[in-house]
Amino acid sequence: MRKSFLEKFRTFATMSEQELNKILSEATALKAETEIIEFKEAKDGYDFDKIGKYFSAMSNEANLKGKPCAWLIFGVENKKHQIVGSHYRVERKDLDKLKKEIADKTTHNLSFMEIYELNKPEGRVVMFQIPAAPQGIPVAFEGFFYGRANESLVALNIEKIERIRNQAHNRDWSKNIVPDATFEHLDKDAILKAREKFKQKHPALTKDVDSWDDVIFLNKAKITLEGKITNTAILLLGKDESNHFISPAIAQISWILKDAPTGYEHFFTPFILTVDKVIACIRNLKYRYMIDPDTVFPEEVTHYDEWVMRETLHNCIAHQDYGKMGRIIVLEYNDRLIFESLGGFIPSSVEETIRHDAPQSYYRNPFLANAMVNLNMIETIGSGIKKMFTIQKDRYFPLPTFDISDESKTRVTVHGELINNNYSYQLKKRPELALEDVIALDKVQKKIAIAEDEAERLRELKLVAGVASELQVLGHYPKISYKEYKAMVLNLIKSKGSATREDIENLIMPNLSPEIPLAKRQKKIANIITKLSFIEKAIINSSNTDKYPVWELAKSD
Repeated sequence: MRKSFLEKFRTFATMSEQELNKILSEATALKAETEIIEFKEAKDGYDFDKIGKYFSAMSNEANLKGKPCAWLIFGVENKKHQIVGSHYRVERKDLDKLKKEIADKTTHNLSFMEIYELNKPEGRVVMFQIPAAPQGIPVAFEGFFYGRANESLVALNIEKIERIRNQAHNRDWSKNIVPDATFEHLDKDAILKAREKFKQKHPALTKDVDSWDDVIFLNKAKITLEGKITNTAILLLGKDESNHFISPAIAQISWILKDAPTGYEHFFTPFILTVDKVIACIRNLKYRYMIDPDTVFPEEVTHYDEWVMRETLHNCIAHQDYGKMGRIIVLEYNDRLIFESLGGFIPSSVEETIRHDAPQSYYRNPFLANAMVNLNMIETIGSGIKKMFTIQKDRYFPLPTFDISDESKTRVTVHGELINNNYSYQLKKRPELALEDVIALDKVQKKIAIAEDEAERLRELKLVAGVASELQVLGHYPKISYKEYKAMVLNLIKSKGSATREDIENLIMPNLSPEIPLAKRQKKIANIITKLSFIEKAIINSSNTDKYPVWELAKSD
C-alpha cells in the first residue's frame, strides 16, 4: 500500500510550503489525534512546561512507532481539527529562542528539528517538528519521561522506557565492521601487548595463544569478527594514523594539568598502549599524612593507587559514547584527578551498582567492554567500581566521587589527599565498617546530603554527630600541645611549600571537638597562627599583608 505523505514525514532541515500544507491537510483529516499528532488552539499563548512535556512524550512515541518525527500544531482546535489561528510568539526571533529553551531542559539538549509558520486564510498555524528519540535513549523533560496514551499526556511507563533503552542492544557501535580496514592498520606492538594481557586473563590458554596467528588470536579474544576489523579493533589496537576509519567518532584522550603551570598532551590509538602514556603524565608523588594521634609515625603512600587510575580510565574507554564525537579528558589537580567521558552513567546509581556487585542489564558498547574484559583491561563486568571504592577505603582516602547529574557525560573524581582526618581515623580504627556505611560517611565529609535513614545508621554506629543538615564526622580529640600543633603546621608547609590561613585552619579544625562552639575553635586557631607568626622564627608571613597571608619556611642564613 502506498504511504501517505504524512506517514513518510520527511526529515529534511527545511520543508517547502507545499510540503507543509500537505502534512497539515492529512493531519487535520484524521478522525482523532494520535500519539505523534497533537493539535492545540493556543490562540494567545501556551504554557512552556506543557510544550516541554509534549516534546518528551511525542519524541518517545515517534521512536517507538519507527517514525522520524512527530508534530505539535498550534492554531488548530483538537475536536473537529478546524483552523482557528494562533498568536503564539508572533515574532520569529521568539520562536527561534524556544528551541534553546527546550534544549536546556531535555535529554542530550534535544530540540525541535524546525518550527514552521503557515499563514492560512483562516489564521496563522505554527507547526513544531519534533525529532524521534535517539535509538536507545528515551527523552526526558526536566528529568521526567513522558509518553502518550492515545490522545492523553502521561508518564512514560517502564515497559516503553525499557523498550527504547533495549534498542541499544541492536546498535552496538563498537561491534561494527570497518570495511576498508585490514590487519595492516593494526599496531604490531599493541597486538603483542594484547597477547600478554589475554594470557594474564586466561592463563590456561597460554600455550594455545602462542600457537595462534594474529587472525585466530583476535577472533578468539573477540576483538575482530570472522577476521574482519571492527571499531573495537581500531580503538584498542589501531595505529595512530588509522583513526580516520572510525570517523566521525574521535579516539582521543587528553591529559590537562591544572593548578600549576599549564600543561597538556593528547593521546590517540592504540588505546591498549595509550593508557600507560597517560598514567605516566600524572604526578603520582609520595604523600605523607598522620591520622592516628596515638602514633608519631605518619602514613606514606602515593597520592593515587595505580590500579584505581587505570581502571577509571579503562572504564572511560569502555563506556564512552563515541557517537557524540568527543574525547575523553583527564584533569589533574594538586589533590585530585577528574576523568570525564561522554555519555550518561547507565546504571540507576553508583550505590546500586556497588550493592549488587553484578553485571548490569545492558551496556553502551558491549562488544568493546567484553573485549576489554578478555584483555584484562577492566574487571569482570560489574565489579570494578566496588573494587575502586574498597581500595580507597583501605587507604583511608575519600571514595571516588561520581557526578552523574549531567545526562550527557560522566565525571569521576579520584581523590589523592585526605579531606577530613576524622573520616580517615574512623576507617583505620574500625576496619569492620561495611562499605555501604563508609559511602554514607564519605558523603558527610564531602558535605553531600544523605537520607535520614543513612544519618540514623551513622549515629547508631557513633560515626557522626549533629543534626541532619550539619552532620560532622566524629574523631578522636586528644589534648594537643602547642608544640604538636607547631610540628603539624611545619610538616604541612614542608609538604606543600607554603600554607595559607585556610590551609592551617583546615589542618587544625578536625582535631578540635565539634562540641566546642565554633567561635571558640576559630579563636583557638587564630591564637595558634598568631603565635607561629610572631614568636616562632622557623616560619614567617611571606606576604606581609593581613588580608592574604602566606606562610613559608624561613630561609636559613
